[in-house]
Amino acid sequence: MLIGLLMEDATRSYAVLGKAVGLSSGAAHERVRKLRERGVIRRTTIEVDQAALGRAVTAYVMVDGGTWMGDSADALAAIPEVEEAHVIAGPASVLLKVRTEGPRELQDVLRRVFEVDGVTGTKTIVVLETFFERTLK
Repeated sequence: MLIGLLMEDATRSYAVLGKAVGLSSGAAHERVRKLRERGVIRRTTIEVDQAALGRAVTAYVMVDGGTWMGDSADALAAIPEVEEAHVIAGPASVLLKVRTEGPRELQDVLRRVFEVDGVTGTKTIVVLETFFERTLK
């Protein structure tokens, strides 16, 4: 329950969190600290409307590789428009979630992806509308 409350609003005070789950603020703080130590809570962040920041295009890029692509994480992370990168099983080696201002910027990102060692091709899916995005509790 504590994790769910933090996912809804990570700015809640420990007093508010404690009251909601039947703990003192000190006990709530200690539980959150332990969750951080165990790696359950990796970071505290905010949710941003990407379109409001000028990143109106969301695309998923399936990256084909001539070799094992599991070692390409640093090179892909160096491309700031790449929001997520996953090694996958299936029709490609890596799946990227990319956000850009428009199609020209997406094309530029694809060029930079092709510069990563081992990349032999890409298949891109452009999102037309997002019904919802969420993190599972």
